[in-house]
Amino acid sequence: MTDQTTRATAADPAESAGARSAGGPVPRGAVSQALTDGWVVAQRNLIKIKRVPEVLVFVLISPIMFVLLFAYVFGAAIDVPGDIDYKEFLIGGIFAQTVVFGATFTGAGLAEDMQKGIIDRFRSLPMSRAAVLVGRTTSDVVYNVLSLVIMALTGLLVGWRVREGFIDMMAGFLLLLLFAYAISWVMAFIGLLVPSVEVINNASFIVIMPLTFVSNAFVPQESFDGFLRTIVDWNPVSTLTQACRELFGNIGPGLPDQSAWPMQHPVIYSLGWIVLILAVFVPLSVRQYGRATSK
Repeated sequence: MTDQTTRATAADPAESAGARSAGGPVPRGAVSQALTDGWVVAQRNLIKIKRVPEVLVFVLISPIMFVLLFAYVFGAAIDVPGDIDYKEFLIGGIFAQTVVFGATFTGAGLAEDMQKGIIDRFRSLPMSRAAVLVGRTTSDVVYNVLSLVIMALTGLLVGWRVREGFIDMMAGFLLLLLFAYAISWVMAFIGLLVPSVEVINNASFIVIMPLTFVSNAFVPQESFDGFLRTIVDWNPVSTLTQACRELFGNIGPGLPDQSAWPMQHPVIYSLGWIVLILAVFVPLSVRQYGRATSK
């Protein structure tokens, strides 16, 4: 009987966390318990990499395809003002696009768990209500880290270079991960609203595609005119891209001066969006988690 109980508990780290919380000391404070239980849920999500390695393969292949496609297929047709190669101009935009698209794994994962009834099992355990969301968003940071590493290596192979110091480079990658983490909470909220994985994929596509393509990720914002240029200048994906280019040293001489405040202060503007998104969607997601799983 003891062996069977041990195997059943070890089968799911989240259930193990619930068992420890029920039979052992509970961490003091709601935040502490959410982080402790959330880390166990994150481990449960990361185990899927071993069980379904195909998911990781496609996650890593996608950014490589984007880099090669835009660098060698579309790059020759796009003029970049200033003395800078298009490949160096491009990589910051590919970074921004990939981490935003990578955030959709949060919504898809939650929608799948909702469909299979796993969320209801989590709710039956004595664990923090926020743990499932914290664990889901935290585990997806790992996917984004792997994607950034693969993209950086691919970028180096096609001619991209970091022309600033190590601290600025790490600040650029950290900003990308923070922005991706914030967007993952938006996707978590949507994932708890929709009934299936197919719906979250379509819904996220509708939201993310305009954000990434109506931006300076692939073409200079000078290519846009009128009201569309204003949208591009204030688009958080544009400022995230601009911040990465500045931190990586991929801003060439001879570029026109930026007239919009967000493009003049892209790091501050991006950090503001990160704080705003987390402040709004963390409590909304936790509340929706309680509502969605109580049906």
